[in-house]
Amino acid sequence: GEVKLVKVPGSKGSFEILKNHAPIISTLEHGEIKIITMQDRITSYEISGGVIEVKQNIVIILAESVKT
Repeated sequence: GEVKLVKVPGSKGSFEILKNHAPIISTLEHGEIKIITMQDRITSYEISGGVIEVKQNIVIILAESVKT
């Protein structure tokens, strides 16, 4: 769905993805993914690592393991 913000634990430090973010591919470390919806609902997931790709306002996250 459409969201305001996605915050991820990048390998070089955490970072946030907002609308119209530049294309990026990055590895992810153990940590928390936080998603804020357009209605300000916050959802968090604990991951053990993975990869994120952002391109044309589409975010794809491949996590090694996820805890809600």
